Amino acid sequence: MDDAEVLLIGGRAGVGKTTVAWEVSALLRAAAIPHAVIDGDFMGQVHPAPEGDPDRSQITESNLTAVWANFARRGYRRLVYTNTLSVLPETTGMFRRAMGEDVRIVRVLLTASDTTAHERLAGRELGSELERELAGSVRKARLLDERAPTGTVRVATDGRGVVDIAREVVAATGWSGQHSATAP
Repeated sequence: MDDAEVLLIGGRAGVGKTTVAWEVSALLRAAAIPHAVIDGDFMGQVHPAPEGDPDRSQITESNLTAVWANFARRGYRRLVYTNTLSVLPETTGMFRRAMGEDVRIVRVLLTASDTTAHERLAGRELGSELERELAGSVRKARLLDERAPTGTVRVATDGRGVVDIAREVVAATGWSGQHSATAP
């Protein structure tokens, strides 16, 4: 895969990853920048976990590889990918295997306070998962803060509008000035 690039948008539950990714896509569309969007949560959303794959990383990688291959065959070279832990260093291998060894990886970690994340999750989680999501959000925020690699762009989301946040994320990619004459 020549010139493939991936924007990884990570962050705790309730930080706004999916909302920001859709706004990033809107900004890229407005600038006529070809791209694809994948919500990584769906790549491994199976129950029970496959035998021998308790963390669902193998099925996630297999699905990412297949979906990206479909996009790439149609000429896409940029991917916006969201997943809580996607910015961590251990994901590098998965993206290199799925998109090519030379894939350019841009990591953006969205951050939010415990209070902000709680408010957002309480408004979103209307079923039985709220308490689990709240506890996991706090735990993963600490993990991400400690383990996000050097070079990860951190973008605070507290008290900010999604368009403003998305503009900062797009700026981190360097894509906004790149237009493709052969856009699919």
